[in-house]
Amino acid sequence: MSTVSNKVAAARTVFDLHHGDCVAGMRSLPEDSVDLVVTSPPYNLGIAYSRHCDDQPRAEYLAWSETWAREVQRVLKSDGSFFLNVGASPANPMLPHELALLFSKIFALQNTIHWIKSITIETKSGGEISAGHFKPINSPRFLTDCHEFVFHFTKNADVKLDRLAVGVAYADKSNIARWGHTGGRDRRCRGNTWFIPYETIRDRQSQRPHPATFPVALATRCIRLHGQRDGLVMLDPFLGIGHAALAARACGVGRFIGFEIDQEYLNEARARLEIIPPGTARCGSAKPADEIELLPLFSKENRVVAKSKIR
Repeated sequence: MSTVSNKVAAARTVFDLHHGDCVAGMRSLPEDSVDLVVTSPPYNLGIAYSRHCDDQPRAEYLAWSETWAREVQRVLKSDGSFFLNVGASPANPMLPHELALLFSKIFALQNTIHWIKSITIETKSGGEISAGHFKPINSPRFLTDCHEFVFHFTKNADVKLDRLAVGVAYADKSNIARWGHTGGRDRRCRGNTWFIPYETIRDRQSQRPHPATFPVALATRCIRLHGQRDGLVMLDPFLGIGHAALAARACGVGRFIGFEIDQEYLNEARARLEIIPPGTARCGSAKPADEIELLPLFSKENRVVAKSKIR
């Protein structure tokens, strides 16, 4: 990591977390005020959220999606990035593509990234290497779904990215000298297939009390690809239990804004960020969270400053 990147990663992140509807919340933000959006909305696949009904008529869901996406477009800067994570199911295979087409009326689709959650690779010797986690589909018609999409939208498809910040080393080291664009660096573009498995957990209710989260590492990679810099403002309209916020802290994002309609999920996000008021109940428990030191509040909207904790 470069000196500049180290400086950014050591910064303090201002968290601005709100309980409420994201459309109304984003309408309170100024135009062109956000550098980066990383989010994953409800997929309308009938997922059992605590509060949200995830089974709307298709036309209503798409109309609502366009409404919140237009607010993202309004607040996003001209050189900003919007990373949209969305998946499908055998009963609803076209949803990611419908959203991509719909949002292409509002944004330019600059990159399509495939988030690989599980994969098996055949070796030259005939063996197999399997890695990652998947939810098996018991059907004679459908394949088990081991990936989701991350659509990278920008306003004009002209945003320069820090591709090597998420790059990989050359397998054939002779390419470093052979190709002039390397500048002597053993680093190349990773491409648009990202293998990022979920962390293994033993108890979902206590370790991942949300039915549809993306790994912190996925959001981290989006931040790094967009480019880490001082004063970066990041938004997640669908905060959930705060995985994008955790990534923002790890990357030293200057300010993170999040909206969440479910109070229990919001409490869980605050707890994971260690900014929860003592006595607040976390997901799946009527008991208050373990008491921790509450960092100084500096507004009634529950804005807090948390020290970056790089692990």
